[in-house]
Amino acid sequence: MILLALETATEWCSAALWLDGELRLQEAHAGNRHSELLLPMAQHLLAEAGLRYVDLDAIAYGAGPGSFTGLRIACGVTQGLALAVGCPVIGVGSLHALAAAVPVQPSTEVLALLDARMGEVYVARYRGGVEMAAPAVLKPGLVPPPTAGAYIAGTGFAAYEAELRAAWAACSDGADHDYTLSDVRYPSAAQIAHLAAPRLAAGEGRPAETAEPIYVRNKVALKKGEHG
Repeated sequence: MILLALETATEWCSAALWLDGELRLQEAHAGNRHSELLLPMAQHLLAEAGLRYVDLDAIAYGAGPGSFTGLRIACGVTQGLALAVGCPVIGVGSLHALAAAVPVQPSTEVLALLDARMGEVYVARYRGGVEMAAPAVLKPGLVPPPTAGAYIAGTGFAAYEAELRAAWAACSDGADHDYTLSDVRYPSAAQIAHLAAPRLAAGEGRPAETAEPIYVRNKVALKKGEHG
């Protein structure tokens, strides 16, 4: 199986090539330069492996939630390449990829939190690779506390630490002090590839034209009167 994976949901940009279980990765802190970096990363990986785009069995992409612009770049590049070479696509949740990068036991919960700007976080919960709470966008004070022994991944905790700690400390179960902060901050194409490969093997590849983002929030900015 030859699978190209792309992830641009955050300020981190990455591309990965899955070759029958062997993974090759290119990544960089891109800021807003994803459109400049993504295709060169993919081309470098293919050239390094002696492959061309027509050799791909599928393309996987980080579907979000995340940056509106970043998600459109990943979906647009995925769709364009897949249409050109005639291969299927697979969308993988960016929060799922974030959680999958945390090395924990299958019974341990991972709370994935990404800074969504506008005073909000993207949040989802996973255990053993299974989604326990679907991706949502919430004010930090409304994020339920992690379960006992959970790990927290992503940029959301550092961005809103005071609000999250205050909200969790107010809960009667005392969960505010019963979690571990992971050093995994961004979703990566490496985990997109790992999560997509078994799905592709199971026949879950979709037509290129079905590639679309998971926005969760359909508003990209606050109006002047909404700041406060």
